[in-house]
Amino acid sequence: MAPSRGWPGPGGGQVGGMDPPTMWRATTVQACGLWPFAAGSGAPMSGVPLGQHLHTGATVCGDPLSWFTRARYISNPSLFMLGMPGLGKSTLVNRMLIGLAATGVVPLVLGDLKPDYADTVRALGGQVISIGRGMGGINLLDPGAMGAAAAKIGGSAGQALEAEAHGRVLNMVGALVTIVRNRPVDDHEQAVLSAVLHHLRERTPPGRSPVLPDVLKVLSEGPDRVRAVTLDRGDEARYRDAVDPLHRSLLGILDGPLGDTFASETSTRIDLNTPAVCIDISRIGESDTQLTAAAMLAAWSDGLGSVAASHALADAGLTPRRWFFTVLDELWRPLRAASGIVDRIDALTRLNRTLGLGDAKITHTLKDAESLGSEADKAKARGFVERAGMVVCAGLPRAEMEELGKIVGLSQREIELVSSWSSPPGWAMTGEREEPPGRGRFLVKVGGRPGLPIRVSITDTERHLHDTNTRWAQNAQPDPQGAGPDVGTGTGPDVGTGTGPDVGTGTGPDVGTGAGPAQDRRIA
Repeated sequence: MAPSRGWPGPGGGQVGGMDPPTMWRATTVQACGLWPFAAGSGAPMSGVPLGQHLHTGATVCGDPLSWFTRARYISNPSLFMLGMPGLGKSTLVNRMLIGLAATGVVPLVLGDLKPDYADTVRALGGQVISIGRGMGGINLLDPGAMGAAAAKIGGSAGQALEAEAHGRVLNMVGALVTIVRNRPVDDHEQAVLSAVLHHLRERTPPGRSPVLPDVLKVLSEGPDRVRAVTLDRGDEARYRDAVDPLHRSLLGILDGPLGDTFASETSTRIDLNTPAVCIDISRIGESDTQLTAAAMLAAWSDGLGSVAASHALADAGLTPRRWFFTVLDELWRPLRAASGIVDRIDALTRLNRTLGLGDAKITHTLKDAESLGSEADKAKARGFVERAGMVVCAGLPRAEMEELGKIVGLSQREIELVSSWSSPPGWAMTGEREEPPGRGRFLVKVGGRPGLPIRVSITDTERHLHDTNTRWAQNAQPDPQGAGPDVGTGTGPDVGTGTGPDVGTGTGPDVGTGAGPAQDRRIA
């Protein structure tokens, strides 16, 4: 019998190695005719195709909505993702967003900070709303879609929706005051705000929404309905003592860093008849933490209010039923903005299961929660992870994985695997840019089940739509000779303005107007 590699010696035909056979995937109907010995892969196949299993090569599919509604793997349609920067977290969420949009789910990116998702939403034919100084704003007192739906539905159901819209507006005004003061609103001030909003709703003519300056005007006038909740008993001094701190905080909002964005009418309302929605707040500066937190909270409140309005209209038989998928990226930024903000986020996102709403919360590490001021806030932030149906880990340091293992339940082997993905690339760099070993690798955990380690390979379309390093490519300086190995000014094979193999604006087919294969095949 001949050896597996052939006979050795002259004319024997021995080979040094055999190429592995090509792998093909097919449905069971197709595969049974070509190869009758088909077997299941053991990897979940319900949902958006995410990537290949690191050990078996099998395709792994999944997303919070599919695993909740169809596969029933999870009891809460939510995802919490952690990982070091630059390892592909937003790339994986972008893939889920595209896949879910193809099934009729409406993705809502409520506060795009970089932006990571605006180009994808535009490519899907969706709506991109820009928020920032001089660009657009949100009127927190506008009931928006909920108010319009309440008027359209009418009756007791319309009144219930109107009351819910009032509560949402009240919470958002309270959130702004919390951000400015860096402490929660007092209970009697909540009652004053509620009375002011009721007064304004009754006095504002149809077709117009009140704005924050109207609240200051009512506080100055002191109508009977507002005075009644202050227990002033006809004493002007008692009334002023009760409302002046709130009045000063609202003045601080209007005359301070938040006024331009929240003092006037909403620039563009959310349209849920589009395939996707993105609220882009990337023009707000990194150091402007108060405005960032306020804009994110306002976007979440407006977006989730629109979702509630859509479901109310569907319950009344006026519109078809739709599901939604929200993306809450860079969660650490609003959490650090002010004490008590974690309560607002918790209230906005806790009831997603009853709202027909899946969500993805994305941050870097659990230490983002540990940086909060009080132990109560830290516990609530950790609860975001505990309540998540899916927990996805990109590369994290070992100490961080040990801490996460106390919440999620990670084996020692899983901890070692994910920790190895947090290592930087080697020192021995070649002409091409070397990627970190963990880029595009994730561990998907569901309850106490063993984790699914996957590798994500993105398509050309995804590369064109999503690159978190675009500013580095745009600002790259050309090589003095016009032909350097990384950045050029001619026909480089990747992206840019040169002949270098990495960055250019030449003739390449992959990214922008460049031609290069190297950078384009990496996860941003």
